[in-house]
Amino acid sequence: MRTRRTLALGAALISVSFAATACAGTGPEDSPAAPGEAAGEGDGNLVLYSGRSEDLIAPLIEQFTEETGIEVEVRYGSTGEIAALLLEEGDATPAQVFLSQDAGALGELTSAGLASTLPAEIADTVPDGFTSTDDSWVGVTGRARVIAYDGEEYTEDEIPDAVADLVDSEWSGEIAFAPGNASFQSFVTALRVLEGEEAAQEWVEGVAGNDPVLTESNGDSLELVNTGAAGLGLINHYYWFEAAAEAGADNMRAQLKFLPGDPGGIVNVTGAAVLAGAEGDPDALAFVEYLVSDAGQTYFAETTYEYPLVEGTPAPEGLPELESLVNPGLDLSDLESLARTQELLAGAGLI
Repeated sequence: MRTRRTLALGAALISVSFAATACAGTGPEDSPAAPGEAAGEGDGNLVLYSGRSEDLIAPLIEQFTEETGIEVEVRYGSTGEIAALLLEEGDATPAQVFLSQDAGALGELTSAGLASTLPAEIADTVPDGFTSTDDSWVGVTGRARVIAYDGEEYTEDEIPDAVADLVDSEWSGEIAFAPGNASFQSFVTALRVLEGEEAAQEWVEGVAGNDPVLTESNGDSLELVNTGAAGLGLINHYYWFEAAAEAGADNMRAQLKFLPGDPGGIVNVTGAAVLAGAEGDPDALAFVEYLVSDAGQTYFAETTYEYPLVEGTPAPEGLPELESLVNPGLDLSDLESLARTQELLAGAGLI
């Protein structure tokens, strides 16, 4: 058994700093197809709460401002913490748009009555299965859950085809994952929805008792696998592609196994909602529309290697067809019960 190092799961911290884009825009009238134009004139300002990181989203916001002239003030934090903040602020929130890392947080806000109904020209842009069923939010990108494995220790056929097998003793001390991460929690929620509460509890307790390597993030989990400090990592697919783009695919010790149809291989989505207090706001609608435009979809595909959800935008090279990974029994709207999942993880001592 190789020596392991464990990354302590620290308390998540939310960044309360605001970042506003400062570049001058050409104005919607100069854009070849200004998003939200049909909705009328806004005041040219937008407050965005983002559950996605500043280093990823800030360049996209600058691009949006340059094309539309709309200035964006952003509050960044983890998706779970931003969602909790929105629930606390309720109708008094200054936020107009919520950009989420996963569907579950969007479902929570919808259940609380905090999301507005998107117009059909935005809601219908993304095919069924990758967006809300009631037009309360729209999917933006797809991310598949995968197993990263140490390619110097294992071959792909030695890696389980289902996460249910990860509770076996042969994987004791081998598995790295970030239990506080929204994507991991959404996977456990999917496990509850697809397999039932009892099966999910057995898996959580089983994997918790299998001496897992707990990390702060998907990136940390991948790094442990890539350096040989962990045998397996439960991550989103694009972390590997980002690392491979920087280091070269041939230099990656970590390899990926996709799990089509398995709860551990679900395709979750990032998504965006216009908050109830901003329903119909032209600037808010313009931003959400931009996210699902060719420019927005191309940005994510080329920058983060996530699956674009709008037809016509090519997916990054090397990814399986998105449709081959979808679990037909899962409605992403059912991932809203994150609170129950967090109770389950806490009960097993994982968070």
